[in-house]
Amino acid sequence: MTTSKPHVVFGTGPAGLTLVDELLARGHRVRAVNRSGSAPVPPGTELVAADATDPDAMREVCADAAVIYHCAHAPYQYWGELLPKLQAGFLAGAKSSGARLVVTDTLYMYGPTGGAPMTEQTPNRATAHKGRLRAEIAEEYLRAHTDGEAQVTIARSADFYGPRVVNSALGGAVFFPALQGHPVYALGDIDLPHAYSYIGDVATALATLGAHQEALGRVWHVPTTSDRTTREVHTLIGQRLGRELGQDVLAAPIEHAWGPFDETIMREYAELFYQYLEPQVLDCRAIDDAFGLRPTPIELGLDATLDWYRGLVA
Repeated sequence: MTTSKPHVVFGTGPAGLTLVDELLARGHRVRAVNRSGSAPVPPGTELVAADATDPDAMREVCADAAVIYHCAHAPYQYWGELLPKLQAGFLAGAKSSGARLVVTDTLYMYGPTGGAPMTEQTPNRATAHKGRLRAEIAEEYLRAHTDGEAQVTIARSADFYGPRVVNSALGGAVFFPALQGHPVYALGDIDLPHAYSYIGDVATALATLGAHQEALGRVWHVPTTSDRTTREVHTLIGQRLGRELGQDVLAAPIEHAWGPFDETIMREYAELFYQYLEPQVLDCRAIDDAFGLRPTPIELGLDATLDWYRGLVA
């Protein structure tokens, strides 16, 4: 049965749109919000234009919300300016409405770990500016919850992959060339384990955290596959295509355009390149223990991803 209060999803990129699908499948009334008011949302979705950095606009669009989901994206080069403004907007909407706020987050605040598995208790030891900024933002969200200003929970994921995911290390830089018979692009040491979060699992985790009062006030890691090297993932893709994939590997950070990535992306990402030079292992047992959520087997995730990409290159 459709709930009377809407679940309000901010951002209509891969995470936001996949979450809209998940919430509709659960029978919720869904409102999708972005700056333009234009997006390929499924039937039955209310689509609204609003600026998430405007607290007054956020109070208005969230006034009747049951749950608010922050899946909005800001380009790396504008993080210093936009992330604090986005946070102020989301907290304004959550405070005024009393709705639960589920925040989508990264792993950047942990910084280099030397390959040790990351848990929700791993200290924030970022060496990069972007990682320190993400740590400050997350700490402020949790402080707002602790102080009773808003009801907040945080969901952290690794690199996305899956249908709709193009701008990712396991996105268009891999699947487009793989399907077209060209070498795929990869970063760092591809023989180290690397964490990849299937976009469907991200959406399931966000919807589940928004549904449970006991999920509030803490960080959760979304179900993520960490037991494969990037080379092994490429091998699995090649097996599905019936041929071995060639690889164009960038071994160290650069600040100029490379492959499908423009100069701005490479320059901004250079400080985060350490993630591809050490094992990246994400411990996701907490969300499994609490809610029974486990990562989609990567073989199934890759099948679904290839099917989606085939529709783009056909």
